[in-house]
Amino acid sequence: MFVVRTAKSLLIAATFVANASAWAADATTPATGPAAPAPSAAAVAAAGAILGDIGIKQSIALVVPGMLTELERNVTNTRPEIKDSLRETLRSIQPEFDKSAQQMFNQAATILASQMSEKEIEDVAAFFDSPSGKKYLTTEPIFLQKFSAIAEPWRQQLSTDILARAREEMKKKGVEF
Repeated sequence: MFVVRTAKSLLIAATFVANASAWAADATTPATGPAAPAPSAAAVAAAGAILGDIGIKQSIALVVPGMLTELERNVTNTRPEIKDSLRETLRSIQPEFDKSAQQMFNQAATILASQMSEKEIEDVAAFFDSPSGKKYLTTEPIFLQKFSAIAEPWRQQLSTDILARAREEMKKKGVEF
C-alpha cells in the first residue's frame, strides 16, 4: 500500500515540479481580465494541509535526497575513490536544496489555494481531517492497487481489440497492415 501511495505521490510531485512555472504564470497572468487576488494565508495553510494529507509534501521532501543519492551512485560508479568525500560534500549542501523543496511545496500550496475559494479549500482540508476523510486516505491506496490490477489487463485487451478492429475495417478498404 505504501508503494502505491508513494508512487502516486511521486508522480503528482513530479507533475507539480514539471509544471510549477507554467501554473504560476497561469495564476498571475490574466487570460481575459484582471488577475485573481492572491490566496489568503489561511487558504494557503489549508492547501498545505491537503497536500500533506495526500502525500505531496512527503513526495517533494524525497526529491532532494533521491537526487543526491542518484548523483552519488552515478559518480562513484566511475570514481569509487571519492565516495567518502563526495558523500560529505552532498550532506553539507543538502540543506540549501531542502530549502528549495520547501519553496516548491509552498508554491504548490499557493497554486492549489488559488484554484479554489478559501471556503472550498478549507472544506476540503476539513474533509481530510474528518473520520470519513481519514478513511478515504487509508482506503485510497488499496483502491488504486486493486484498480491498477484490473485496469492494466483491460487496457492491454482494449489495445489488442482496437488494432484488430482497425485492421478489419481497413481490410474492407483494401488496405492491410
